[in-house]
Order: sequence, then C-alpha cells, then structure tokens
Amino acid sequence: MATIRKLRGRWQAQVRRRGVPPRAKSFDKRTDADRWARDLEAEADRSGWVADTRAAEKTTLGELLARYANEVTPTKRGAVSEKARINSIVRCPIAHRTLSKLTSSDIATYRDERLKCVASATVVRELSTVSHTIDIATREWGLWLPHNPVKLVRRPPIPRGRTRRLQNGEEQCLLDACDRGRTPLLRPLIILAIETAMRRGELLGLRWQHVDLKLCVAHLASTKNGDSRDVPLSRRAVQTLEQLRAGGVMNERIFLLSGNAVRQAFEHLRVRAGMSNFRFHDLRHEAISRLFEKGLNIAEVASISGHREYKMLQRYTHLRAADLVARLDRDDRTSMNPS
Repeated sequence: MATIRKLRGRWQAQVRRRGVPPRAKSFDKRTDADRWARDLEAEADRSGWVADTRAAEKTTLGELLARYANEVTPTKRGAVSEKARINSIVRCPIAHRTLSKLTSSDIATYRDERLKCVASATVVRELSTVSHTIDIATREWGLWLPHNPVKLVRRPPIPRGRTRRLQNGEEQCLLDACDRGRTPLLRPLIILAIETAMRRGELLGLRWQHVDLKLCVAHLASTKNGDSRDVPLSRRAVQTLEQLRAGGVMNERIFLLSGNAVRQAFEHLRVRAGMSNFRFHDLRHEAISRLFEKGLNIAEVASISGHREYKMLQRYTHLRAADLVARLDRDDRTSMNPS
C-alpha cells in the first residue's frame, strides 16, 4: 500500500516494494499524490517492481524528440522528412513540457493549434512521430510513463486524397511546356511517370543496370515501402528510354536530378502550362487510373504500382465515364456476336 502523509506543508506519497528502493514524491494537492501513487502501484503490479519516474520528471518532450531524431530517424527511409517534422514539433510550446507532466489535454491542445496552420494529414503524421518516440523511450530507453498520452487523443480526420487527372489536351500542354524550359530531362521524366506509375523518388533512383529494354522491364531495388518490384514498360516507355540512352552520356542513374530540382522545375512548368492546380504526384494518379481503364484487375495494378493494400488503390480508380461507355458498348457487341 502507498503511504500518503503531509510533510512540511505538502503531501508526500511513498510507495514501497520488497527488494527495491522506495519511491517518494511530494505534491501540493492530496489528489495529485493519490493519483501518482495509484499509477506507480499499478505499474508495480504489472511488472513486479516500482518504476523509476525520475527520468520522465527531468526529460522534456523536446529532448526526447532530439534523441529520437539522432538515434532512430536515420535508420528510416523517410529520414529527411521525419527530421523536418521533428524540427517543427520542437519549436512548439509543447516541446518544453516534461514527460511526467505531459497529458492528453496537452496533446489535444497541440493538435488543435497545429490544425490552424497545417493540413490534418500533417498533424496526424506529427502525432504518430510523437507517439512512436514515447513508445521507444518506454520500451527501450528505460523511461517510465503510466500510459502514452498521444494514444488517448482523437486523430483529426484526413480528407479523401486528390482526384486530379489530366484533361483533354493537358498532357500535350505539359510536354510542350517542357520543350520551352531549361530542364531537358523533365519531358522524359513526365512520360515515364505516366507510363509506369512510378513515384518521383523511384524514377530518380532508377539505374540503367536495372532496366532491360529487350524484356521491357524495369527493376526497382528500393521503393517507398521497402520492397523491390519489377515494373513492365510500355512501348512508349521503352522508346523514351531508348532515346535517352542514344542521346546522352551513359551515367549510372538515368536521371541525374535531385528531388528538389524536379520540384522546382515542375513548379515553373506548371506556370508555363497554365496548370497551377496540377502536381507531379498527380501523374502517378493518372497512370494508375489508366491501368484500370485498360482492363487490368486490382491485383495486376497493385503489382505495377507497388501498393501493399488493395484498399489504397480505391482512391486511384477514377475512371472516365466516356471510356467506360466504350467498354460497355464493346462488351454488348461481344455478347450479341459470340462468334
């Protein structure tokens, strides 16, 4: 049992367990002392010993995130974006809160304030980073908390993903605008994005040694989800790669461009093409939607796009009604003339 007593004007809670040093802490209110003792005893009942809360009482969330950024983040594929995310979090007032005093109310306040200036998807990623940091600290770094406060907070709903597709004439408009720009590799990059459904990072990491133009297959050794995959190349994709190989220096990488260089070049391209509401990632959306329109089933499309969960492909199946009408008419004609 815990002992609660008033000592020098404050309430002191003390928890004892056989075989370990006693733990004691003083509070201004009796209710706070009771709550601390209950949490500590509950942990003692689960693990058989009294947890040491002193590290949580001295460590701020910002300090914990800094350690996570140095030790855990570099091991991830998305290390650059996660490091930027952590830098944003540590600039917020919540980073100064010690872990022992971090509550779900603090997390909810942080969530609501961030929603005023960033998208809900960004807030969800930030909360996930904080939650995983606390989990790592409690499981591997010897820091004790009665619970992870982030897991008690409701995550903001994420709106349905973009459904932007190329309209009539827009693809040619983009390619014509490429010819007026200063980045000659942008045109073949866009064509391959439409023809292969590869992500920008996958295209930029593509190497000649992994492309077999005779078999019409490109091997992606490293992808966003960590798995490798083979992507079939259309006739147009093969022609584009053959032109690149015939007209330029054979570097190890096909596209000697950085992600930031492509982002900036595409921003200028959108202005020249008059398509301010179009993003590079929309090319992947367009490519996957075209695969469905060609009649491929969801398993076949997933093998090309690299999606692990078929559910994720639902947001890409924005098929043009005119194309579906043509398929319906074709199927009707086939059923009427089975021969």
